[in-house]
Amino acid sequence: MAEITQPTGTWIFDGDVLRIVPGHGRGVHALRTALGEVTVPLEAMAGVSYEAGRKGGRLRLRLRGGVDPLTQATGGGLRDAADPYLLEVEKDRAGVAEYLADAVRDALVIEQVPDTPADRYLLPGPTVPLTLHASDGEMVFDGEEVRIAWGWAAEESKKSGGPRALALADLAAVTWSPPRLESGCLRLVPKAPHAPVKPAHDPNCVVLWGWRAARETAESALLAAAVTARLPHPLAAREAPALPAPAEPAALAAAPDHDTILRRLRELGELHRGGVLTDEEFSAAKKAMIDRL
Repeated sequence: MAEITQPTGTWIFDGDVLRIVPGHGRGVHALRTALGEVTVPLEAMAGVSYEAGRKGGRLRLRLRGGVDPLTQATGGGLRDAADPYLLEVEKDRAGVAEYLADAVRDALVIEQVPDTPADRYLLPGPTVPLTLHASDGEMVFDGEEVRIAWGWAAEESKKSGGPRALALADLAAVTWSPPRLESGCLRLVPKAPHAPVKPAHDPNCVVLWGWRAARETAESALLAAAVTARLPHPLAAREAPALPAPAEPAALAAAPDHDTILRRLRELGELHRGGVLTDEEFSAAKKAMIDRL
């Protein structure tokens, strides 16, 4: 077993799973705190690296593509402070960090875990219900439906349409951009055809202005991940459409039945015996009829 405890969290690797426990205090990002303890199975990992720095270093967990709804939803847009798969390491704990990284690497080699993308999520999405207090409205997801209620800061085009409710079954995707100096957003993409609209005017989108960046990042990333986890996996095998039954060959469809062929053979025999058909003609006609049995 390999374990390292730091102010921002604790990582424990037992050979099968990596337990990531967030730390406490003001130095821990709201997203890590809200996400809580994460258990990552070995089959979901691509590796762990230790990145040394002048005053310390960091452990970084690399996941296989497609295994984690949070990573899938945020698309690498999380800052280091919010990334639950990164641990800041004090300089005097570098040896322990390197030992943990080596332990994970050895386990991946021994178990021959592929580093190819997965076609299903190996980590569960965040639990629901979840609420996002965005800059222009509130979005709530209960696992089956997303509801949006507009606030005073929403554009009139949004408020005039009133509250919205979108069933999970009607969504094709969810896209997320983080709240930074410029506004970010969380956008629901419906399956129905729709024209692209700027986030401020899109009734399926809430805006993240960034003045409460840590809280908005946490709430929006978790909600995006929860929706993503419950939508079809982008790499899941699509069920092949049913193929029509092969058409019956025309010759077979038109072939006479067994009794008809036998009757025809008797007629050919009578014609041959009566001298109407030569031996060669009779043999050829007989073979053609027998081939149709």
